[in-house]
Amino acid sequence: MLPVGLVVGLLIVALLTPLTLAARVWYEARQDERPRSDAIIVLGAAQYNGKPSPTLRWRLQHALDLYRDGVAPTIVTVGGNRPGDEYTEAGSGRRWLIEEGGVPAGDVVAVPTGSDTLQSFEAVGRLYDDRGWASGVIVSDPWHSLRSERMAEDHGIEAAASPTRSGPTVQTRETQAYYIVRETAAYLSYAFLGGDGDPAA
Repeated sequence: MLPVGLVVGLLIVALLTPLTLAARVWYEARQDERPRSDAIIVLGAAQYNGKPSPTLRWRLQHALDLYRDGVAPTIVTVGGNRPGDEYTEAGSGRRWLIEEGGVPAGDVVAVPTGSDTLQSFEAVGRLYDDRGWASGVIVSDPWHSLRSERMAEDHGIEAAASPTRSGPTVQTRETQAYYIVRETAAYLSYAFLGGDGDPAA
């Protein structure tokens, strides 16, 4: 039988770990890092028959603003497709940036691989190796910043995050609380189990 003190200590750790991590998710969501980098990495979100969803469009617009501000000379769009989809998230994003954003085609690279964040960063890491890049600014929703930075760094990318401030994930306090809890669980899953933790991210 375990000593009472040890049991109490384990319970305290089990309680404080997610609470501390949730505070980090909240803190990182409020940061906006824009160092000069090799590329701006736009994480994927849904597309509908080749047209970016509102969530993806907000990310693309933010990446476009960073590109115009000179944060990086290249934008990398990321994301595969769902079963039955003709278009990929990465391809839809690239097309929007070129056709709607006026970005030169040579400045946008699509990485149409991955059904979750981890798979996407595995593919982006290979792109970085091929091109000799080192640094990247990640564009996603605010609550995704901490986990996406960790995954990028685990795949050899010196990462910063400049999240969007608009879109469905930041509309209400209830929505924000939901995503903080979800990202805390997803980060713990990645840290301890090695999986993405949230295929929908």
